[in-house]
Amino acid sequence: PTDQAEKVWLAEIVREKILRNMNEEIPHGTAVYVETMEIRQKPNGKEIVDIGIVIVCEKASHKGMIIGKQGLMLKKIGSEAREDMQDYFGCKVNMQIWVKVKEDWRNRESDIADFGLKAD
Repeated sequence: PTDQAEKVWLAEIVREKILRNMNEEIPHGTAVYVETMEIRQKPNGKEIVDIGIVIVCEKASHKGMIIGKQGLMLKKIGSEAREDMQDYFGCKVNMQIWVKVKEDWRNRESDIADFGLKAD
């Protein structure tokens, strides 16, 4: 149970996987937010959740670290996050993750609020 909005909680799942998998290479200027989320019915009647996740980092070098060689780090992060999300929703999750660079975002209040990180 949590008092956080569902999208915030889902973004934190991805952030957790970044922190766990990157160990000492963690780019600290990283934010994660859910850009899109839709629950739809498949033709067989089962539900599937489509989620679009954005990972924002401050430097292009951080983007490369998160993606990893041949995309392997991002794939691992996404796979582990998808498993947790499927447990939460009780159905299949189709997740797409984008990594974007937004320099110096931590020093702009508007960016912090856009990423859902501002305390109310």
